[in-house]
Amino acid sequence: MGILSRASYVVRSKLNALLNRAEDPTETLDYSYEQMRDELQDVKQGIADLTTQKKRLEIQKRRLEENVEKHNEQAREAVRQDRDDLARQALEKKQAKMNQIEELETQIADLQSTQENLVEKKNELQNRIEEFRTKKETMKARYEAAEASSRVSEAMTGVGDEMEDVSRAIERAEERTDEMEARSEAMDELVDTGAFEDALSDKDQIDRQLESGRTSAEVDSELETLKAEMGDSGAESAASTSSADADVDAAAEDDATDVDVDVDDAEVEAELEELKDDEN
Repeated sequence: MGILSRASYVVRSKLNALLNRAEDPTETLDYSYEQMRDELQDVKQGIADLTTQKKRLEIQKRRLEENVEKHNEQAREAVRQDRDDLARQALEKKQAKMNQIEELETQIADLQSTQENLVEKKNELQNRIEEFRTKKETMKARYEAAEASSRVSEAMTGVGDEMEDVSRAIERAEERTDEMEARSEAMDELVDTGAFEDALSDKDQIDRQLESGRTSAEVDSELETLKAEMGDSGAESAASTSSADADVDAAAEDDATDVDVDVDDAEVEAELEELKDDEN
């Protein structure tokens, strides 16, 4: 097989595949039905033309028959007038017209036979068209039902063209998300290890650890100082609280003493009054 033949074969195969994918069975059935109806219309038109031609021949035949009758009357009149020559001419014309009538009758019979055949074929074709129309509608209904079922199945299983695009989009989104998560974790790890500080600073790992130790020592020292200050403040507060409590206790003792003295004086006065009454 030559190069051109192979190229032509490949092109035809590609075109055939494209046509198969682009072909809609319902449209093909409708087109076939319309073609059959066009053929039926052509047959009907042919029958109408044939019938018209037959009617023309029948009209021509009637006119010839009228002429035959006319020539027959002419011949009779010529005989009554003893004009045999005219009678002969009239009979000759009559015979010619009758020959034409016979030819027309033959043609009319042929047209009639052809018309009957065409009418029979027209009826047969019309019946076939009606049967095809019923099958066409049935096939269209089945195809549409199958197509709808296929679309639903593809949507449910995710094997359709649109679902394939959606699946690919989801896969790409997942890949991008995984990539971004991995990148974020890597950035966090680099920050924790100080890789970014290494790139931006001239300090090495030892300098950073020493600086961290100094910072920790300073924090510890400040914490101890703060604790000491808090301790002194607590002692002073406790001393103030003890002094205040002592003052309160002393005041209470004085009040108690005053109460006792007052009670003793009253008793003394009462006893003195009793003594005075006894004396009296």
